[in-house]
Amino acid sequence: QVQLVESGGGLVQAGGSLRLSCAASRSIFNINAMGWYRQAPGKQRELVARITRGGFTNYADSVKGRFTISRDNAKNTVYLQMNSLKPEDTGVYYCAADEGFRSWGQGTQVTVSS
Repeated sequence: QVQLVESGGGLVQAGGSLRLSCAASRSIFNINAMGWYRQAPGKQRELVARITRGGFTNYADSVKGRFTISRDNAKNTVYLQMNSLKPEDTGVYYCAADEGFRSWGQGTQVTVSS
């Protein structure tokens, strides 16, 4: 099971940007898909963005055009570039690896103030 460590969260004003990183403990080259999920207080965890081994991406409708997911196989790292942040983007962001079963990171807090 791959270990995942997220970083890059923090407090930002609405309209600002953050870049989250997810560092894996081993190669992600053969991992079927990597994704970012978030969980707001009192809400269920939801998919934010996902990227497959072949580079195909999909996004939640609420973040399309603002967030970009990418993967650097050489660095075993997945990124989430978040622009034009809104208060409703606030939550704990989790990285996940899908390889027949799902592995999760510990999460990183993102807080967007209005």
